[in-house]
Amino acid sequence: MTNPTQPPLTRVMSREAPAPGGHYSQAIVAGGTVYVSGQLGVLRGQDPSRSLREQTLFALASIEAILKPAGCDRTRVAKTTLYISDIAGWDEVNAAYADFFGDHRPARSVVPTGPLHFGAKVEIEAIAVI
Repeated sequence: MTNPTQPPLTRVMSREAPAPGGHYSQAIVAGGTVYVSGQLGVLRGQDPSRSLREQTLFALASIEAILKPAGCDRTRVAKTTLYISDIAGWDEVNAAYADFFGDHRPARSVVPTGPLHFGAKVEIEAIAVI
């Protein structure tokens, strides 16, 4: 049952980012906050041997493409969670992340994982404020 006193949840879709491969939205806007689903560093069927830097920048570019239709950009990202398949690559991920965000420094968590879907080396999710 819907509560009429709560603002609606709005789905966000961008044709400039990979389409969801399952039962989820690219992002949801709730009360002025954008919750972006995890974005992999590779597309389904793409060669996962691309460098960790390339994969990190691809995932971050996908996030920014999803933020645009919600009225945001990278400077409005408040928090990210990075999942990386091998923590030994942390320096490479961190350098790409710093290049992407520049002076903006969102709060961040890093979670070392085992293998990620489609052989990706990194997956990144984000929370931004409109």
